[in-house]
Amino acid sequence: MKVIITDTGVYPGILNEEDVLITTGMNVHACAGCFGCFTKTPGVCVVDDDIADMGEKLAKCDDLYIVSRCWYGSYSPFVKTVMERCLSYIHPDFVIRDGVMRHKRRYNHEIRISAFFYGENIEEAEKETARELIRLNAINLYGKVSRIMFFTDALEIGGIQ
Repeated sequence: MKVIITDTGVYPGILNEEDVLITTGMNVHACAGCFGCFTKTPGVCVVDDDIADMGEKLAKCDDLYIVSRCWYGSYSPFVKTVMERCLSYIHPDFVIRDGVMRHKRRYNHEIRISAFFYGENIEEAEKETARELIRLNAINLYGKVSRIMFFTDALEIGGIQ
């Protein structure tokens, strides 16, 4: 199963019945920073919207596809909002991993993460920043980077919903 986060409706490959497509137009709210997903409803966000179960979605997926306009080497505002809601996927307690304090793993699961950035005239420095962002997100989500690709136009990426 794939979880696809896209700010355009465009996604790579074929969308299967079990795949989850998260796109603009859905009822998606910003993280409230309340840590309710850690304390009140472990693993589930207390914000009642279409991605309240984001942690569970990630725990069930093999691949996370991120499709985003490249904004100064980062995600678009919509994709950033969704990524911040991934907090419920990890555990509130901390461990030292590779000499760095990180959240513990909530699920015994590993996700393959692919990022597809688009935008005209993406500078090499922005690409490096985006690659580092994906690498660090993969570490925090106990995942592995599968691929990171850059396109001039979102339609070059593939299918559209």
